[in-house]
Amino acid sequence: MGNIYLFTLIVGLASALILIPFSKNKKGDKKSKTSIHTGLYLITLIIILLVVFLFYYLFNLDRNFSSLWFLAIIVTALGAFIASGIERVIKSVLFIASLIFAIYLLSAPIFNADQKFELTKMDEKMEIPAFDEKETPASVPPQFARNKMRKAFGQVPNTSYYELGNLQIQKVNGEYVYIAPAEFSGLFKWIKGDEIPGYFILSATDSSANPKFIKEPMIYTPSSYFNKNIERHMRMEYPNYIFYGEAQLEINDEGKPFYIRSYGEFVSARNGFAVKGLVVVNPVNGDTKSYDLANVPEFIDGSVSPEAVSLQNSYFGKYVHGFWNSLFGKSDVRLPSDEGTEANVSPIFDENGDMYYFTDFTSPKEGVDSMLGYSLTNARTGKATYYTGNLEKSYMDSQGALQIIEKKFIEKKWKGKMPILYNFYGEASWLTPVLDSNGFLQNYFIVSAANPEISVYGNTPNDALKLYKTALQRGGSSVDGSSKADEKQISGTVVRVYKEKSGDFTLISFLLDNRKSYITSSENNPLAIYLQEGDKVKVNYLDTGEEFLPVKELVIEGLQ
Repeated sequence: MGNIYLFTLIVGLASALILIPFSKNKKGDKKSKTSIHTGLYLITLIIILLVVFLFYYLFNLDRNFSSLWFLAIIVTALGAFIASGIERVIKSVLFIASLIFAIYLLSAPIFNADQKFELTKMDEKMEIPAFDEKETPASVPPQFARNKMRKAFGQVPNTSYYELGNLQIQKVNGEYVYIAPAEFSGLFKWIKGDEIPGYFILSATDSSANPKFIKEPMIYTPSSYFNKNIERHMRMEYPNYIFYGEAQLEINDEGKPFYIRSYGEFVSARNGFAVKGLVVVNPVNGDTKSYDLANVPEFIDGSVSPEAVSLQNSYFGKYVHGFWNSLFGKSDVRLPSDEGTEANVSPIFDENGDMYYFTDFTSPKEGVDSMLGYSLTNARTGKATYYTGNLEKSYMDSQGALQIIEKKFIEKKWKGKMPILYNFYGEASWLTPVLDSNGFLQNYFIVSAANPEISVYGNTPNDALKLYKTALQRGGSSVDGSSKADEKQISGTVVRVYKEKSGDFTLISFLLDNRKSYITSSENNPLAIYLQEGDKVKVNYLDTGEEFLPVKELVIEGLQ
C-alpha cells in the first residue's frame, strides 16, 4: 500500500502546483489573498489526492508516470487558463508538451504495426504430426464441464455464498482435467464467508466422469474485495508491472492452488503487449513471486495467458504489411477465428503433454469459409508455429465445420462447440463435441477439412475415429498411420474377402487364418482387387488395436 500512497502524494502535489495560480496581484489585502490562496491550494490538493487514489486503487492500473497522460492534459490546460503573465507562458508550455506526448501515445498503433508483426512472427510448417489413435484427446467441451460442475455445486459448504468461477484446463499428475474455483456471489457474501472453500476438478477426456470438490481454502481470489482481491494484491506487490489477461487458477500435482497472471511490456509508447513472465500468488497467505518465462515452475501449464496469445495472433494476422494495409488493401491479411473457448483460442495438449493454444485463420472477405492456416502457440513459452496446410487443397475453417454440424442436427437443434483441427490418418480433420440445447454432450463429430462430404459421429472420440477411418477409405482417401502405431508383418491364408466399390477405388476387407481382420484400398494396393479366399499373403500393417487393421503393403503369393 505504501507505493500507492507515495504515488498519489507526488501526483497530487504536482497537480496542485500546476493548477493553483501563483501570480501576485498588487491590489487588495495581501493577508486575505494569501489565506484564500492557501485554502484553495489545500482543497485542490485533497480533491486530486482522492481522485487519483480511488482511480488507481479501483482500476488496478499500472503506476508508471506515463499512465498520467490524460490527467496531465487536463491539469496543464486548466493551470494555463487560470494563470496569467509569465506563469501562463510556463504552464502553456507544459500543456503543449502534454499534448505532444498524448499524440505520441495515441498514434503509436500506426507506427509500431511492423514491430508488432516482427515480435509475433511464427515459424511456418505444412501440417501437424498425425494424431495417435491410441490416445484420447482432451475433448470434453468446457460448456459441458461447467454444466456438470453446476449440478454438483451441492458439494460446496454454505452453497448460497458462492458461485462457479472460471474454468481452466491443465495437466495434473499426468491426467488432463478442468478446474474451477468457487467464487463469492457478492460483497455481503464475501464479508460473511471470508474465504473460498475450494475448487472443482473434472476429467477433460472422460465425458462420463463426475466432478469432485476439493477443499482448499483460499483468501486472495478474483471475487474477494479490497486488498484481498487477487488482481489488486498483484498490483500492490508489483505496481509498475504491465499485466495482460485475467488471473487464472492453477494447481500443482499435490492439489495445492495458485493464482497466476502474465506480465510483460508495451511494444512502444503505451501500446501493444509482449509477454515476459508470470506472477504466482499463494491464495492462502498472499505470498507472491515473479518469474520470467524461462523459469516458470513445472506444474504451471498456461504461463502465457490466452488473452496474450489471442493478441499475438491478431498482430500476426493483421500487420503482415503494416497498419494501413490492415484497414484498406488487406493484402495477405488473415483473421484469427473467434471460435476458441478461452479469449478466442482453444487449449489443447500434444503427445508429450505440453499445452498449446489453437487458432485457425480465415479470410477477411465476407462469405468465405475457407481456412488460410492455423497456429499452435506453446502455453509455457509463447513460441508459435503457423501451419499452412496442404496448399494444393482448400481447407474449411472452424465456422464451416460448425455450420455442417448445425445442418446435420437441425431438427434436434444440436450445435457444435470447441472445434479443433487434428491430423487424423494424414487427413486434416475437425473434431467437434456436439451439445444439445441444454448443454449436455450428445456425440463427437469428425469432418474432413478438405472433403467436407466425409463426416462421421460417435459416442466417444475414439468411436468416431474408428468410423472416420472407414469413411476415409470409402471416400477414396489414403489412410496414413498414427505417429505411434507399430508397423508389423504377418503371413497367412485368406479365409474371407469382402470388396466394396468406393468412388474411383475399391475397399477390400479380408480375414486371415489368425482370426484377425485387415482393410486396404486399391488406391494403395492396386493388386488387392484380385484377392480371393485361399490366397497366401504377406501383410505389412499398423497395429492400431482396431477391429480392422490398416494395411500398408500387401503381397499376394503368385501375383507378385
